[in-house]
Amino acid sequence: MLQPGTKAPDFALPDKDGNTVRLSDFAGKRIVLYFYPRDNTPGCTRQACAFARSYDAFREKDVVVIGISKDSVASHLKFAQKYELPFVLLSDPELQAIQAYDVWQEKKNYGKVSMGVVRTTYLIGADGVIEKTMAKVKPDTNADEILAYLSGQE
Repeated sequence: MLQPGTKAPDFALPDKDGNTVRLSDFAGKRIVLYFYPRDNTPGCTRQACAFARSYDAFREKDVVVIGISKDSVASHLKFAQKYELPFVLLSDPELQAIQAYDVWQEKKNYGKVSMGVVRTTYLIGADGVIEKTMAKVKPDTNADEILAYLSGQE
């Protein structure tokens, strides 16, 4: 897990429409960069919908929201359309950003051990440096917790 004060690793990944998006495209803006395991699963859907509901509040604060998983571009397109997700979803099947941000980790589920994406959110400052790290976030409260932090209520 990357710590606050670390320069955020840049990446170039396709969005839901197949366009290449780089973290550096958003230089000068604060960014909520959240990593999640999989499109259309209960927790990931709740998390994405919570960000969608709060999207206007993030825009008012001039904060960009980006979600990343290892799902395909086609999966992201269907996910975004189904739930009317207004923010950027990036596809990382080669684990480029997922590994750079140290969220590809060993997970235990019903006694079975496997590798996977650990639900993690980073707040990146306008200077490109990680401002806040949130590990093992709760899907239902993640967006509200970040907004509270951005409002100085944490």
